[in-house]
Amino acid sequence: MNQNITIEVIDKGAMSLLKGMERLRLIRLSSKSLPQKTNLAKKYRGAMTKQSTIEIDNQLDELRNEWE
Repeated sequence: MNQNITIEVIDKGAMSLLKGMERLRLIRLSSKSLPQKTNLAKKYRGAMTKQSTIEIDNQLDELRNEWE
């Protein structure tokens, strides 16, 4: 019977217990990191070119006019 569960290890001693159980072939450990929170500012830094506020306002006006 195979059953997958997710365990959050809180104490370092628990990890050694789990590894001991794996050595006894009672369980199989599979390390999958939890997704880290993405720093969006860091991720998209430099993705847009610097523009003056006047250029941005003009582009927004053009987009709004397309909706009309």
